[in-house]
Amino acid sequence: MPNHLSIPFKKTYSCPIPTATRDYIRNHTEDHPDAYVRDINQWKSLREIGSGGVLHADRIKPALNYHAQLVFILAKLPSDIYLEFSYAHAFASPSSFPVTLRSIAFERASVLFNIAALYSQLAASEDRSSQDGLKRASAYYQNAAGVLAFLSTSALPQLCPLVDSENKPLDLTEDFVRSLERLMLAQAQECVWQRAVTDHYKNSLIAKLAAKVSSLYNTSLLSIRLAAADSRNALPSNWIPHLETKQYHFSAASQYRKSIDELEASRYGGEIRRLMIAEADAKKGFNIAKRAGVAEAVLNDVKSLLDVVQKNLARAERDNDLIYHQDVPAPSGIPLIQEVSMVQSIIPPGLQDPKSIIGNDSIIFGEMLGWGAREAINIYSVNKGNLLKEKIIEQAQNLNDEAEKILLSLNLPSSLEALERPVGLPPSLVRKAEEIRLEQGPTKIDVYLDDVQRLSRHVLAILDEAMDILDNEASEDEAARRETPMNRPPSYEANQELVVKQQRYHTILTQAAESDELVRRKWEEWEDQITELTRDEDELEALIPSSTVSMTGKAVSTSQTQIHARTLRGLLETLDDIRRARDDLVLRAQRRAEGDDIRPKVLTAAAKLEHEKEISPAMFEEVSDNELAKYDKFIQGLTEGRKKQEEILASIKSTNDAFIQSRKQDPAVKDREIALQFLDLAYSHYKEIIRNLDEGLKFYNDMAGILTNFKEACKIWSSARSQETRLLHRNMASLSIRDNASDELHEVPASTPSSLGTGVRKQTAGIPTLSSADWEAEELAPPPTKQKDTPAKHR
Repeated sequence: MPNHLSIPFKKTYSCPIPTATRDYIRNHTEDHPDAYVRDINQWKSLREIGSGGVLHADRIKPALNYHAQLVFILAKLPSDIYLEFSYAHAFASPSSFPVTLRSIAFERASVLFNIAALYSQLAASEDRSSQDGLKRASAYYQNAAGVLAFLSTSALPQLCPLVDSENKPLDLTEDFVRSLERLMLAQAQECVWQRAVTDHYKNSLIAKLAAKVSSLYNTSLLSIRLAAADSRNALPSNWIPHLETKQYHFSAASQYRKSIDELEASRYGGEIRRLMIAEADAKKGFNIAKRAGVAEAVLNDVKSLLDVVQKNLARAERDNDLIYHQDVPAPSGIPLIQEVSMVQSIIPPGLQDPKSIIGNDSIIFGEMLGWGAREAINIYSVNKGNLLKEKIIEQAQNLNDEAEKILLSLNLPSSLEALERPVGLPPSLVRKAEEIRLEQGPTKIDVYLDDVQRLSRHVLAILDEAMDILDNEASEDEAARRETPMNRPPSYEANQELVVKQQRYHTILTQAAESDELVRRKWEEWEDQITELTRDEDELEALIPSSTVSMTGKAVSTSQTQIHARTLRGLLETLDDIRRARDDLVLRAQRRAEGDDIRPKVLTAAAKLEHEKEISPAMFEEVSDNELAKYDKFIQGLTEGRKKQEEILASIKSTNDAFIQSRKQDPAVKDREIALQFLDLAYSHYKEIIRNLDEGLKFYNDMAGILTNFKEACKIWSSARSQETRLLHRNMASLSIRDNASDELHEVPASTPSSLGTGVRKQTAGIPTLSSADWEAEELAPPPTKQKDTPAKHR
């Protein structure tokens, strides 16, 4: 039996690369899947020969080539393209479940693991009885260590943020991989030590080499002890005892070789002390090996060393007692043996420079715009839309609303028009009435109200259906628990995050319904007045009292009223000019946004980053910021318009106060003013109601999409739980059959409930956790409140 350990392959399973990749390209890029038929087929073919599982030196290059292509694929596509990769734990039992993740980063990490496993198995298969075999074995072990080091520093950091602790592959954790790397280095150093022994190097050098072997086995042992308990428990039962035995073996071998050096230098006391230490370590190693059932070769090696050490110790003590009479120093009194390392983690060149291993072969998806660049374009579009909406359109609307609110509070322009036009309709009111007539305002509002109510019921029904799915799953879970013991959380615990999300959605919908009711009450309050604005001009004029007050009266007060009225009219016209300029600025900003395409600039920047293996959206932030800066002039224009508007409104307030003081208190003028003001207010409420209903329709349409996704997430989660229930039931039935068969044959059962629990946990890990992004839906804030009076097996 071999006295070295090799790393087994992670067994993988087929995956639907063509289907998932075509769907992703079709749904998430501007390209057509047919443009990448060759690339997709190449990916599928490379995986078949490059994902590991075959022990042959010829498989090294295809595996390195596949890994290189995965690096470039990850530069073009995100890790999650809805393509599931399944791998069993490297040390998995035949009955355990594989880990399945939607992650190309997981595929890459697993491929690297299998490359390291291939190197380690090639090393273990070498004939170490020859010098050439030892050289090749040492080189293979160092390559295996290099691949594991590269896996730890390059691939695992990409994988870990994407996988929660429940679904994390136990053999792809930092401490676990680090332990395997140190083991490979220890075995490479052992090959060097063996060559030194065979070539009869000096004992002092052999001692130093052996000390380093022991140290490396010890660091491997420490790393695996730091790993999670699940990772340690997944190892074969004799794995850790093997490391312990080897550590003590080579510590003893180091002291034994150094004792020969002490003997040759006539330091007989030092010889005896080192032999005593060697005997103690060799005994520890032998006892562990014998008790834990490590490989017979390892047990024989340490037993052979123990016999030699004991024989030499008996001889040295006898000679010292009879002849030399030297004092035996204390253990702390002898110098430590300096370690000498002759190995290192050698990373294959094809890993550090992926392009070098691909050579003249085409890079998969080489013509596709990279994922980072694509995301940068998407992020820019979102940021541009937010900037346009929040800092330009909404700001402009807020300024318009602010001016309208102040004018309404001052009864403008109604009070001015009542005086300027004692009879007939003011032009502004004619325009407003015509707008409502053309839009069929009351009918439009009724239709909108019905649509909002219908959509409100629809989204609430979707939410209820989602909860029905969870309720049905909970009922199935309770029924299954009565039949089969289950090592998993009950439904009321497992679905807690989904229930919390449902409660949040329900609260949002309740708030939205309250806002809808406010809008409906506002319509009921103003329906008659808004309907009056749909009358013909003659009918509308008849509703408004006339006034005979003349602007040419001789009274001083009337003369003053004329002056203030003209000033006020000029200020109102200036305010209209500011509003028109603001509307024009918003329109120009919208046109700029419609024709704004950042893609050429991103492509130019991406071409300069071709040497980068990973291109992230953050690399294009400077390009994005420069492009968004084009909208600064519009924002600055709004700021300047705000200052002008504030100045004009302040002048309007003071002039209006003087205008009111100078007016004659003619009841006819006041009646006409009140009537005009009331119709102006009706128009303002009409616009506010339409705006609120538009917001409500958009809110419910967006919410319908969000809740549909939420319902689908509940369905997927429930389906996964149901599938898990069936697997658990089947496992338990199989366990029962094996137990019955074992009882009949009077043998130890093949599996126990505790071992079944381990397998169950592995399957549970295949279900996305509730904190996973799989269950996330875009959050939508409730609409603003409307104020009533304010506008597997392993190889």
